Amino acid sequence: AAADPDSMLPGSLGRGSWCNEHDTMHERLDIIEEKVIKTVEHLESEVKSLLNIISETTSNIPIAPGTPLIDIFDGKY
Repeated sequence: AAADPDSMLPGSLGRGSWCNEHDTMHERLDIIEEKVIKTVEHLESEVKSLLNIISETTSNIPIAPGTPLIDIFDGKY
């Protein structure tokens, strides 16, 4: 039987060790990706909720006729 070429390289950790580290790294990245996705979904929900509250609040504020509307973002966004 032929020897495993990876295990014959000087200083090599061997194929099995490298694969395990690679798999572990991918598992950690998958966990991080899942947490980022959940965080983004949560933030989107919070922003929508805040925008709804702002919309409801501003629609109930009486505005005197002739009062100019002010752009709070000053056209920057």
